[in-house]
Amino acid sequence: MSFTSILVPALILGGMGLLFGIGLGIAAIKFEVEADPLIPLIREALPGANCGGCGYAGCDALAEAIAKSEAKPTACPVGGAACAAAIGEIMGIPVEPFVRRRALVRCGGCESKSNFRYSYVGLNDCKAAMQLAGGGSKSCVYGCLGGGSCIAACKFGAISFFDGIAAVDENKCTACGMCVKSCPKNLIALVPYNSKQHVLCNSKDNGKAVRQNCKIGCIGCKLCEKACPTDAVHVQNFLASIDYEKCVGCGACAKKCPSRCIEDLQENSNASASATAL
Repeated sequence: MSFTSILVPALILGGMGLLFGIGLGIAAIKFEVEADPLIPLIREALPGANCGGCGYAGCDALAEAIAKSEAKPTACPVGGAACAAAIGEIMGIPVEPFVRRRALVRCGGCESKSNFRYSYVGLNDCKAAMQLAGGGSKSCVYGCLGGGSCIAACKFGAISFFDGIAAVDENKCTACGMCVKSCPKNLIALVPYNSKQHVLCNSKDNGKAVRQNCKIGCIGCKLCEKACPTDAVHVQNFLASIDYEKCVGCGACAKKCPSRCIEDLQENSNASASATAL
């Protein structure tokens, strides 16, 4: 094989590569999509938790969505009001009031107040515990299993165990919603941060069944509903619920509840203040 027979194909291939490279370069310039200059600014204003609480894959995805007006400046639950205000200033638009929220475990059935069918020994995971007979060891099929799925899901260390059930530290909670998604019993909800009255039950059983399973469960008696002066409390499927937009925090519902399944943080706060004063 002669030197020429090797050189010519090499030159042809090299020339073709050069032409293709020039063509790709021209195409890249012609069809280049200019990045929105707002995206890096919005991204910088976000806290960088990448928790997914906003419904997007992370802060980068949320920043792009906000820049495209596909998400609101208030979409980040972790950043709160300060973050929303900063993003609104970047975009030059007014920002609606940010309502701070926190997670609430809607179960007061701790070990000392609940009945159990058997003792669970296995993985510290609620989904694993639910695979056993009856959907878990508790007599109440709606109650907190205490397996720790929500604790593992929380990136901010806001959830811990208290007497066998999950409890949320409201000062650490960012309302990212990851615990809500992790709970197979759908026990955890996001509520207004400043709300004081909460129904700590999620059972749909009738009163007789509830009493057999738990000392603190809602029996659907409707006394709370009748006591509420603002029509904020309603009982459906034997379970009371509070409309936080109507609730004025008077505590009448908690005072009338015979099973004490309605938590009154205002009453607890007043009691603590009185004890401190004494």
